[in-house]
Amino acid sequence: MKDLICDEFQNTVSELLMRHHSILDVLSKLQEASARINRATVKSVTGCGCIQVDAKKKSIPPDVSLLDFRDYFESHLHGKLCPSCREFIETEIGRTLFYMTALCNLLDLNLYDIFLKEHKTCTTLRVFNLT
Repeated sequence: MKDLICDEFQNTVSELLMRHHSILDVLSKLQEASARINRATVKSVTGCGCIQVDAKKKSIPPDVSLLDFRDYFESHLHGKLCPSCREFIETEIGRTLFYMTALCNLLDLNLYDIFLKEHKTCTTLRVFNLT
């Protein structure tokens, strides 16, 4: 079922993409959409204040195992997005998905296949795929 939804989305994007059909347009719109996610997230901190960032360098013991490594890191986020900020960020992420899918269409790539391949890589490599 999920692959049908993804394929349907990819087909819909293909039908809707009119003005920005050049690969250069799609690449620049994808980058712009990504920047808008960053800006919306920053505004949630600096404008609204519904979330806060408390970041500092973490001390990691030299003898920590890879499996325990994640215990020494955190997101640095405190609070929860308010409904307004959540809606705005979701909209911006949706726009990014739209242009990412448009890029897939122009390059004749299947979004669902990419999703499955990345999922397989993550689940196969597990801890050795740390980012």
